[in-house]
Amino acid sequence: MGDYWDHRPQRETAVLVGVITRDQTEEMAREYLEELAFLADTAGADRRAVFTQRLEVPHPKTFIGSGKLQEVEEYVKKEEIDMVIFDDELSPSQLRNIERELNCRILDRTNLILDIFAGRAQTAHAKTQVELAQYQYLLPRLTRMWTHLERQRGGIGLRGPGETEIETDRRIIRDRIANLKVQLTRIDKQMMVQRKNRGKMVRVALVGYTNAGKSTLMNLLSKSKVFAEDKLFATLDTTVRKVVVENLPFLLSDTVGFIRKLPTHLVESFKSTLDEVREADILLHVVDISHPNYEEQIEVVETTLRELGGSDIPVLLVFNKTDAYSYIRKEKDDLTLATKENLSLDDHIRDWTRKHPGSLFISALKKSNIDELKDQLYQKVKEIHVQRYPYNDLLY
Repeated sequence: MGDYWDHRPQRETAVLVGVITRDQTEEMAREYLEELAFLADTAGADRRAVFTQRLEVPHPKTFIGSGKLQEVEEYVKKEEIDMVIFDDELSPSQLRNIERELNCRILDRTNLILDIFAGRAQTAHAKTQVELAQYQYLLPRLTRMWTHLERQRGGIGLRGPGETEIETDRRIIRDRIANLKVQLTRIDKQMMVQRKNRGKMVRVALVGYTNAGKSTLMNLLSKSKVFAEDKLFATLDTTVRKVVVENLPFLLSDTVGFIRKLPTHLVESFKSTLDEVREADILLHVVDISHPNYEEQIEVVETTLRELGGSDIPVLLVFNKTDAYSYIRKEKDDLTLATKENLSLDDHIRDWTRKHPGSLFISALKKSNIDELKDQLYQKVKEIHVQRYPYNDLLY
């Protein structure tokens, strides 16, 4: 076979940087960085190395100390790395200082999530929401990178007397933010009308940490083909399907997954998408039981729900991916204290059904225990349906 050119797009190389603060254990920091690596992979980056540093708090000027920064710089130069990704949101001054030192592209966790969102957004609505969040993120971090926008807009009459380029850029971005907010308000009204047109049918929303398997469960229950992938944020646009269990119809919606350190302005930008969650009658909280830190993920989802004003909605806790669960079995003669790695699936089932009676353990992929889920869902939907339709006029 002769020589040939490889025209496939090359993945950008990246190194990841995180700090272990006084509020974190080493295990937590490692798990955060693993999640950052998964985010980077979802964004299409090729991770080459991970740098961590133990600090009381992140350095106010450069996030990490000068010695560690120099270590990262040497690696970046030697390996010709394209970008460095930090596992937290960097302040505008931190971003500038680090860029100056490392002389390569710098991303933080927020920017990385926004980049993934931009790639995932399919509808005009989702694209507008992501664009708004991107501009809100960029506004305080503007350098002279946005001067090309002035040319796009024509420039005549745009620049005020004595106004510098950076001020012009900020004004252009503020104008765009205002314009996007107007567009979103218009879309919000349209979506509100759509939701009202659905009548009083009981609404069930799938919520959960990103990559918990919500879309796979959605497909199973609604017999639809919602895009599902083993990646973070596979779903960005809300999908609503009518589902019938036995003789009872209800609406099931699948929406964006939650993640720790979700930027506040991103939540605000996705307000109308998250209205599906806020206005639901029942929440199916899907948890990835095979994830080593699923309990922390449950806390993140519950905190986000509280922030959204959805903490009063009845929740059915559904532990998914039982087929992928694994543990380290303790030998009979091993007298050391058992850790959570030694807990079997049965141990988790006993524990959670005691703490949260009615919790379900399923595998959406293997379709195991789905009938029990449908039974519980049926009972909960029926309870609300009967109150809403005392004459039972929507039952099949």
